Amino acid sequence: MERDSQLELYRLVADQLKEAHTRVRTLQVPEGVRMALSRQLLAITASAKHDLSGAARRLDRLMNDLDEGRFPQEPGTGRTP
Repeated sequence: MERDSQLELYRLVADQLKEAHTRVRTLQVPEGVRMALSRQLLAITASAKHDLSGAARRLDRLMNDLDEGRFPQEPGTGRTP
């Protein structure tokens, strides 16, 4: 039973990562912001291999930030878009 729940969590995280990548790709933000968000997604993807539940939490926080319009600062500007 434990294995089934782990597989379901993998499926959930994979689906959310796919959605997050699509959302980041279509955002109307400066390229530097898009790159920073893409790096965050890559880090979350890599961490999922070792800490799936932690990666799921990080992904939830990132998705909430996207929903609320909170983006990383554009490199070199010191401000948000």
